[in-house]
Order: sequence, then C-alpha cells, then structure tokens
Amino acid sequence: MTEHRRTMRLLLVGSAVAALAACTTDPSQLDWDLRPDSGLSTSEAARSVTASRPAPDSRGVISYPGYQVAVARRGDTVASVAARLGLPAEDLARANGLSPDTTLNAGAVLALPGRVSEPASGPIAAPAAVAPIATTSLGDAPAAAAPAGSAGAEPIRHKVVRGETAFSVARLYNVTTKSLAEWNGLGPDLAIREGQILLIPVVVEDRSALAAPVTQPGAGSPTPEPPSAARPLPAENPAPASQPAPDTPASPELAQQRTSASAARMAMPVQGEIIRAYVPNRNEGIDIGAPAGTPVVAAADGTVATITKDTEQVPILILRHPDNLLTVYANVDGITLAKGDAVKRGQPVAVVRQGSPSFVHFEVRKGFDAVDPMPYVQ
Repeated sequence: MTEHRRTMRLLLVGSAVAALAACTTDPSQLDWDLRPDSGLSTSEAARSVTASRPAPDSRGVISYPGYQVAVARRGDTVASVAARLGLPAEDLARANGLSPDTTLNAGAVLALPGRVSEPASGPIAAPAAVAPIATTSLGDAPAAAAPAGSAGAEPIRHKVVRGETAFSVARLYNVTTKSLAEWNGLGPDLAIREGQILLIPVVVEDRSALAAPVTQPGAGSPTPEPPSAARPLPAENPAPASQPAPDTPASPELAQQRTSASAARMAMPVQGEIIRAYVPNRNEGIDIGAPAGTPVVAAADGTVATITKDTEQVPILILRHPDNLLTVYANVDGITLAKGDAVKRGQPVAVVRQGSPSFVHFEVRKGFDAVDPMPYVQ
C-alpha cells in the first residue's frame, strides 16, 4: 500500500469503527469501503440474521471438525488458558500473535495450535467443506464466502491484516459488527490486532431455525387470540364524496421553527460543507469537509470514553455524554486528551487529518446504535 493511500484512511466506529479511504477530490468518487480498484463494494453490507456462537465445553473449548478454539473467561491470560488445556503457553501465544502474559477479554477467542481432547458429545456438525482461514487484503475479495444455513455450520476464520477494523471485516462478510464482536469477545472499543483470528458469525438463511422450539400439546403457553377475532374493528364513517373537504391548514414556516446553532443540543465539530450525509447501514455519520489542521471541537459536554487506533495507528476519539450518547470523531490527528478527561462543548480536542479531500467523520450513537447526527446539531 502506498504512503499516499495510508494517509487517506478513515476509520468509523460502530458501538463501533469503519475504515474509509479517499483517492480523489470528487466526493462522489471516494472509495468509502477501502477497496480500491476491486470492483466490489461493501456499502450494501446486509444486516443478516446470524446464529449465536455455540456454547463452549467446561474447559472453554468449541470443537469443530476442522479446528478448535478456546473461549477466555474473566481474568484469563493466554498462559492460564494454556494451562487449563494442557498446552505450552508459548505455542498458544504464538498462534494468536500474543504474549503468554496478555490479559484477555471475557469471551475472547483463541485459535488452538493443535487439537485437544474432544468433548463427550463430539465436535459440532459442520458442512461438507471445512472452512479455511480467510486472509484478505483491503483490495481483495474474501477468500471464501460466509457459510450459510444452520447454527452448527463451521465458521470461516478470518486472519486480520494491517489496516482492517472490526467494522471493515464485518462489512466484508455481510454480518453486523455487533455479531462479530459477540462471537469474538471484542472489547467496547471493538479493537482488533494484526494477525488475530476472528470467527465469522454464521448467517442463518432459514430464520425459522432461530425460532423457539415447538412444544408438545399442553406443555406451552396457548397462542393468544388476535383482538379482531373477539371484537370486530370499529365501523368507518367516511365523509360523503359530495361533502367538501375541510380547509387545508397553511403550511408552517419552517424557517421560523429552525433552531439556532447556539441552541442546538450539540455543536458541529468543524464548520464546513457536509460532503456525505448520514445513511443508515451505509454511512453511520456525516463527513464534514474542512482544511487539514482545522481544530475539531467537542460537540457537547462529556468525558473521553476511549481513544482507539487501527492497526496503522490512525486515531479515533470517542466522547461519552449524558443520556447514553456517544460522539465519534474520526479522520483526525493531534488528539489533546486522555481517557477519562472531562470536555466542554466547543473545546478543541483534535485537528482535521491531512487528506484529499480533508474532512472529519462525525457520528452520534445512542448506546450501540448510530443515529442521524443532524437533529442534534441543527
């Protein structure tokens, strides 16, 4: 990857993070999915229904015919997981690009360098072909398609390469970032590391497979009777066709109702033209064009929730606000804060990163979910 392309990278976070890149000054031609010249866009990433990750056995092992993984418990290190499974700590650490003393998130997945003893029930049933480890670059298609069908299908294993984020991997396989995080025990900042093995959630094509099992007669709750079956809908009394319609009220004057910028719930992080609007499931924020080096300010009072980076050390700032709100500032440099710092609305927190065009990606999140920022800043 050229140095120019490295400097054009933007990350999104999506309860979480998205990787973006720009290779031209025309916003309509920007490669928002970091897949230059591939001819394959991930902007239509489906919000597919995925199965839950299978429960591990008493040791924390999930066994598939083609491979096994270990699921970390609270307080585990690589060494403690290795000891529980009777594996050399150095081998387990090397297989996952970690050191033996690395502390793991609860629920984090470790690829096992070899098979350990099988559970009494045997490995989880898998499809005919064993899923390979899919290693991709940002310009390549996935090495294999995500398996479809049942919760017992053997997931693809994806090896993280430089520059990828949880969001970009999720979009690569058309699964949600939340599902990817749940399957792999990712932390709240959704951080992943180069060389990490991720399990890709299994997409369930037959959604009835996720439905509650059918109970025997008398064993379950009776199906409630729809209200319309017990009581007919009220009769409608439409006005006769000959009766004149009531006068149409005058249209409100929207200009008189518009909230001034100073009275808006949040401030714009920079002043500039919005070069890309919020689109649910496509662009989970707004992109605001501004010259490189322009100060980026906090949209509202709050505290620094986290400062995270991608595998190329490009920073992302996330601020926490009252009412379970988060704001995300990506494609920035020169962050002047540390985790836990208090910030005031309008306080400079970073500067716009160099780019062509240069811009700030700004998100508002309510809990895990991205929402349209415009009602907050208008």
